[in-house]
Amino acid sequence: MEEAETEFLKRINSPEDLRKIPQKDLITVCAELRDFIIESVSCNPGHFGASLGVVELTVALHYVFNTPYDKIVWDVGHQAYGHKILTGRRDRFHTNRRYKGLSGFPNIFESEYDAFGVGHSSTSISAALGMAIAARNKGENRQTVAVIGDGAMTAGLAFEGLNNLATSKANVLVVLNDNNMAIDPNVGGFSEYLVDIATSHTYNKLRKEVFKALQKFNIGGPRSREMIVKINNSIKTLLTRQTNIFEGLNIRYFGPVDGHDVERLANILKDLKEIKGPKVLHIITKKGKGFKLAEENQTAWHATGGKFDRHTGRFLETVSNKPKPPKFQDVFGHTIIELARKNEKIVGITPAMPTGCSLNLMMEQMPDRAFDVGIAEQHAVTFAAGLAISGMVPFCNVYSTFMQRAYDQAIHDVALQKLNVVFCLDRGGLVGADGPTHHGAYDLAYFRCIPNMIVSSPMDESELRNLMYTAQLPGTGPFTIRYPRGSGSLIDWQTPFEKIEIGTGRKLAGGNDLAFLTIGPVGVKVARIVQELKKEGISAGHYDMRFVKPLDEALLHEVFPKYKRIITIEDGTIIGGLGSAVLEFMTENGYQATVKRLGIPDRFIDQGTQTELARDCGFDMESIRNAAREIIQKRF
Repeated sequence: MEEAETEFLKRINSPEDLRKIPQKDLITVCAELRDFIIESVSCNPGHFGASLGVVELTVALHYVFNTPYDKIVWDVGHQAYGHKILTGRRDRFHTNRRYKGLSGFPNIFESEYDAFGVGHSSTSISAALGMAIAARNKGENRQTVAVIGDGAMTAGLAFEGLNNLATSKANVLVVLNDNNMAIDPNVGGFSEYLVDIATSHTYNKLRKEVFKALQKFNIGGPRSREMIVKINNSIKTLLTRQTNIFEGLNIRYFGPVDGHDVERLANILKDLKEIKGPKVLHIITKKGKGFKLAEENQTAWHATGGKFDRHTGRFLETVSNKPKPPKFQDVFGHTIIELARKNEKIVGITPAMPTGCSLNLMMEQMPDRAFDVGIAEQHAVTFAAGLAISGMVPFCNVYSTFMQRAYDQAIHDVALQKLNVVFCLDRGGLVGADGPTHHGAYDLAYFRCIPNMIVSSPMDESELRNLMYTAQLPGTGPFTIRYPRGSGSLIDWQTPFEKIEIGTGRKLAGGNDLAFLTIGPVGVKVARIVQELKKEGISAGHYDMRFVKPLDEALLHEVFPKYKRIITIEDGTIIGGLGSAVLEFMTENGYQATVKRLGIPDRFIDQGTQTELARDCGFDMESIRNAAREIIQKRF
């Protein structure tokens, strides 16, 4: 990356340096910071539009507040690139999201300025409230700020935090960053409510006139400011014909204001520092601000898929004309449409990830049968349960890492009632650069212990189709299908549907020396390894288990009498997953064998490419080959 021309940014190594700059020059600082982000991400792909949209807010917050003593909690965190650059990480920012480099999200182990580790949405208000209460009880005069987007405000946790904040009287400022976008456009009543507030032209014009009139009388001071706020909200309620939801909770509301006017933002934040108690500042921003293509196509430029020319927006990777396997998510997206045409009971649900999981394809073709419920995983699952108990067959597509947030609903609302909800868990396993908050490490383990739950993982695209077909057949019950981020292995993937007998695996290769037991796409690697080991004189059997629950016990009764050396491999935690299930079977049935488990170890895995992380966890191809060689050397 070429060093961008900067007058101020190169001198800012901490917010303390930023605060030495005259306020009139903050516009230049913002321009330089935005340019640095564009230049950096064009060379090192990552989240893009969100950080561009909050450049002015980021500068204003660090300019006004005494960070890191004052706490800024970023919700989700993919908008925190500017924050990282201003807080001493500019020179290392080229390592962002890379193996052994900076995390793509705020990380408390990385910097004292990262007040709270994030990655999943809607946690900021609750965390900030906890910090503010702790500061109050310890007698510390800290300011606490939660920055949350309008997309994250659709989640129940955000409202739970607001409800508690309202009665706490804690000194917390909630900055509501309103750009009408999450990754895809926001949905739901709250999003429409914010639009109504922000776009009432009559209100905004009258508010401006009232403020001008009050200024003529030199009204100032806390009591006067309080009066202005009450007048402001009364006008807003009258003209928008809505009670302000925040004021209804006794949380003072300010706004909406232009989130790209850095000098005005700084002045407003200075005033808000003097007002004690819970308060909301509503700012209007544009996601992707300052990069035309990102402004015009905000979903596509939420994160960049590769390096691009910062001037033209043209991606630099060479596109091959050779056919290549599709992404698993696209196989899901096309297959659910095929199945829905055959079965009128099928509906699709996603919590705010229609493009990410490819349910957008169904939403375009069957808008009455595909639902984006917003960032609300708990609601998505119980909504699916309501559909299922009424005779529908919902396919609830949730990223594995986000499914963790709806665990109670999966148990009580679905499994306990034996409802035919099909959980399609995208991004199962190591996801790469998003790091520990986004790896789908735990789903095999946390679903395997739930009664009535079927838990499966396809080895390839054809098996994904067949598992989806099987899951929607009558009398099936709760059914989980997990698959990874990225492409599969089959070019000719649109095979005819075939029912898979629930709880059955398959023997892919016979051998004499050892047996590989795999689940999911890692089996494709192992199939190649089996052929390579044969050239070394090692005869390995290979079994694709397909299900961790119910386990194919008949297949295991075939494996254990024949093999005394067994290696289980899974792209998931080895605690509680396939390897644990196999060991339980062995113990319960009195078998004896040397069992080596490969998978994600008992630690959180940082960011990096999927290949780098698989090597780090010990189940890349070379590690698997070495594990086979080592187990062969064991004497019995």
